Amino acid sequence: MEQLGFEGMPRRLYSCTPTRLATWLDCPRRYRMSYLDRPVPPKGPPWAHNSLGASVHNALAGWWRLPLARRTPDAAGGLLARGWINEGFADDEQSGRYRQWARQMVEGYVATLDPADEPAGVERTVATRTDLIAVSGRIDRLDSRPSASGDTELVVVDYKTGRHVLTVDDARSSLALALYATAAARSLRRDCTRVELHHLPTGAVVVWEHTADSLTRHLRRAEDIAAECADADDKMRAGLTPDSWDAVFPPRPSAMCGWCDFLRHCEQGRAAATQHRPWDGLTDI
Repeated sequence: MEQLGFEGMPRRLYSCTPTRLATWLDCPRRYRMSYLDRPVPPKGPPWAHNSLGASVHNALAGWWRLPLARRTPDAAGGLLARGWINEGFADDEQSGRYRQWARQMVEGYVATLDPADEPAGVERTVATRTDLIAVSGRIDRLDSRPSASGDTELVVVDYKTGRHVLTVDDARSSLALALYATAAARSLRRDCTRVELHHLPTGAVVVWEHTADSLTRHLRRAEDIAAECADADDKMRAGLTPDSWDAVFPPRPSAMCGWCDFLRHCEQGRAAATQHRPWDGLTDI
């Protein structure tokens, strides 16, 4: 990372989100196109599964913001229907079917919740810093629950709406969830070691209980990734010529390239995978 001002001055902190760090790990070329290229290269069409996920997240956040007396399953379904994002679907008929499915899913999930059990935060932005990075992110829901010691502790809850079958390893290995837990604990000065993935299509709740050591390992990993990003960013800002981009931001072609927003701009990606249709990521219903 570059030095600020004179020799001996502290290094500039690398500002990032978990998504930015994950993008670098997935594909440095996609990272460059997403965060450094100006103007940003044109993306492909919206993804229907992202529209569905955003609609569900918005409805659940809105439900918690309702007055207590109005927090009913039907109210959650109404929020979903009124806020439905109709982008990326094959046609209106497909969109309508998934809207109804998502409404039932949201209503079923909300029926398992205690509307009076007020979260510590909904769509809450948390941030923390080390000597090297300043990281921030937004938590779907931050619960406050009784702990074994009789106090209360914070729990990071992340909603999932995709077709991927979740395992405990998804919660354990998630850099984002670990960073959220660390940032929440530091921001609110309360213990936060438990992270949960709530898979709404199946009702499954996947849990991992971090230790201080495991959270520290995730934080150090974030710093290591950020150091690579910062070095590449600095080279780009220093006037890296296009013929040298791939040396610093190499593509990482794989079968996942079919889901990339920038596939049209990547020869290696097109050779590795066929572009998926915008609705191919939807769960079968």
